[in-house]
Amino acid sequence: MHRIPTNSVKDSKARARAGSVLLGVLWMVVLTACATAPPANIENICAVFEDKRGWYKAAKKSEKRWGTPIHVQMSIIRQESSFRFDAKPPRTKLFGVIPWTRPSNAYGYAQALDSTWDWYKKDAGRRFADRDDFDDAIDFVGWYTNMSNKSVGISKWDPYNQYLAYHEGQVGWRKGTYKKKGWLKDTARTVDYRAKEWGAQLKRCEDDLDSGWWIF
Repeated sequence: MHRIPTNSVKDSKARARAGSVLLGVLWMVVLTACATAPPANIENICAVFEDKRGWYKAAKKSEKRWGTPIHVQMSIIRQESSFRFDAKPPRTKLFGVIPWTRPSNAYGYAQALDSTWDWYKKDAGRRFADRDDFDDAIDFVGWYTNMSNKSVGISKWDPYNQYLAYHEGQVGWRKGTYKKKGWLKDTARTVDYRAKEWGAQLKRCEDDLDSGWWIF
């Protein structure tokens, strides 16, 4: 009877284990890439939530906690990052050609500054929140728009002025720093139009989003 050498058996098992580990790592890479990639269609809120089903649950949770409508929060995030988890402000150009420094340390889905994010974590009790985590980012937007409502009286249903305060800060909005920034007012009008369009879209798909197969 021919016996298989013990070393050969051990080597085969080791190769099998190594193959399983490699396959697991590759699968995790694929899942991570899918989880962080922007939705295929970022111009329709129903399509966004169909693509990223967990986002609807997070958006609804933020709406319930802070009172800002889902479509207002989502329109702000769409404008700030196009739903890219690692978004940063584009670099300035030295001599108009050489990539140089970034204008701020804004980062993530909500393009939150380091200082504002630290304020949010302390004030909202979310010590471990990350700017590249969508659940945390949309909660931040809900928190910030709520602060704008409480501190300077901007309605949570007013995407135009909420975006201006989001960009300029509540003190800047009160001082009217946006008034001489035509490009910013144009952008705020885009946010406003999109939010209202998305509000109408959401009414048509909200029942499906709220049905049991969306909850997980």
